Amino acid sequence: MNREKYSRQILFQPIGPEGQQKLLRARVVIVGCGALGTAQANALVRAGVGAIRIIDRDFVEESNLQRQLLFDESDAAANLPKAVAAERKLRAINSEVRIEGLVTDVGGHNIESLVGGFDLVLDGTDNFSTRYLINDASIKLGIPWIYGAVVASYAATMTIVPARTACLACLFPKSPAGDHETCDTVGVIAPAVAWAASIQTTEALKILLGRFEDLHGSFLSCDLWKNQFQKITPKLSPECRVCGHREFQHLGAGTGATTTLCGRDAVQISPSEPRNLNLQSLRERLMPLGEVRSNEYLLRFQTGKTDLTVFTDGRAIVKGTHDPSMARSLYAKYIGS
Repeated sequence: MNREKYSRQILFQPIGPEGQQKLLRARVVIVGCGALGTAQANALVRAGVGAIRIIDRDFVEESNLQRQLLFDESDAAANLPKAVAAERKLRAINSEVRIEGLVTDVGGHNIESLVGGFDLVLDGTDNFSTRYLINDASIKLGIPWIYGAVVASYAATMTIVPARTACLACLFPKSPAGDHETCDTVGVIAPAVAWAASIQTTEALKILLGRFEDLHGSFLSCDLWKNQFQKITPKLSPECRVCGHREFQHLGAGTGATTTLCGRDAVQISPSEPRNLNLQSLRERLMPLGEVRSNEYLLRFQTGKTDLTVFTDGRAIVKGTHDPSMARSLYAKYIGS
């Protein structure tokens, strides 16, 4: 261990030399590498958390740069997957940390294998369906996880420790009803991201150090623009579907789905089986039909109002529509069914 690298952190009494050794042995999964995920990863890598797996299905765009602090203009110009760009930046920050960036979508068919064996899961996602999925896997496998959400100037977070605290389904048995505002519809400011990520990563350090008595134990939320703060302390419910009755309805679902991406006028197509596409061959086939850009991770194809981003496993993001049937039709037309 390079003690000088962590010297100011070691001086902090709750960590000290012994705590730093614990951090260096710890393993964390970050699901989603957008605004929250990049802030979480940056903080934990600098803190010397030994191994970090970053999972994200998307690629870097210019609109990300205002708040997603691991990316720059060159990443957006190259259409790099967020997990790849983040891994490259983080390796340059701290070579002692083992960093793994995975370009994939988290689903009921793979989440247990993606988070199993890790000490903690951090939520960097933007939708409740994935959070309920993380919650199911967390409770089933006994792995703590930390919820986080940001939109506009509002931010919220909650720490879930199986058998110790209420889980997400205790507080929200069902996804909150009604239309949900998103960063793509009402915007977001970076300070709100920093607020949520700071609390998430501080809670993460407490868990990794075994200092469960120092956890805040609440659902915390704030609106930084309006200077409004709220604290709710949910109770662990024996009647909870997940942690009470251990019904994990989100796990084990098969692959092959269309997902409307929140607020983005885009649909993700996931094939029933990974396809291992040859992007060079696909590029040659599509070039006469429109503008094509590609790298070793993905291919972007634009023609008229159609904008498809295709990954090597056959997954695609179709922009310009929120209609799944239209997205599937475009996928079949240009990629093949």
